Amino acid sequence: MAEYQRDIDIDNLWPTIRLEAESVVKTCPLLTDFYQQNILQHSSYDQALSYVLAEKLADNSKNIAQWQQFIHQLINKNTTISQATIKDLLCQLQSNASIKDHYTPLLYFVGYQALQCYRLAHYCWLNNQLAMANYIQGRMVSLFGVDIHPGAVIGEGIFMDHAVGIVIGETAVIENGVTLFQGVTLGGTGKESGDRHPKVRQGAFIGAGAMVLGNIEIGKNAKVGSGAIVVKAVPPETTVVGPVAKLLSR
Repeated sequence: MAEYQRDIDIDNLWPTIRLEAESVVKTCPLLTDFYQQNILQHSSYDQALSYVLAEKLADNSKNIAQWQQFIHQLINKNTTISQATIKDLLCQLQSNASIKDHYTPLLYFVGYQALQCYRLAHYCWLNNQLAMANYIQGRMVSLFGVDIHPGAVIGEGIFMDHAVGIVIGETAVIENGVTLFQGVTLGGTGKESGDRHPKVRQGAFIGAGAMVLGNIEIGKNAKVGSGAIVVKAVPPETTVVGPVAKLLSR
């Protein structure tokens, strides 16, 4: 897969998004309310993201404001979440040639939105708010078709492309810069307890429909081909393919 790189003015990311939204409103008046609610009424990216997620997670429209406040407080409490939301956005903008603006992942990408919901659920899981963590996970499944256990540990700059059908188990670990395509399963074999899910190291790529099962390691910058079934460790800098994954290159 050819690499695509796009320069992003990180320091002016939010002003750029607002300018783009204003341009859309001028050319598409029918979308005025949508862009006003999701972007233009907010003074920062964190606030806009909080609103976008609140509208998804709220059990009814009367609770959107409360959910927005709750989400924004979580982001402000934990700088790790705030940093991760931006790095996840940047990896999309810098690597996805289909994106022509700076706001599409925020408003429209299932993978990006689901990943940020996971980050909220993970915070709640670690801070003994299990009911909230489970609720967010359940909403994530019904809204996006993405099932990430709140106990999983996921790094920054994660690219979940298309994302529908992704399943990530409780003890899975995903390091920074990993790419996951739709239908990926990071699951257990059903025969073990405790630490039972895969560990995906930095920069790894897992193709659509691949299944990685058990407490095994996908090494740094390794690639797992689409549809592969992986039950043994994959060394760093290697590629595996096939229904029963075989070593293709080192």
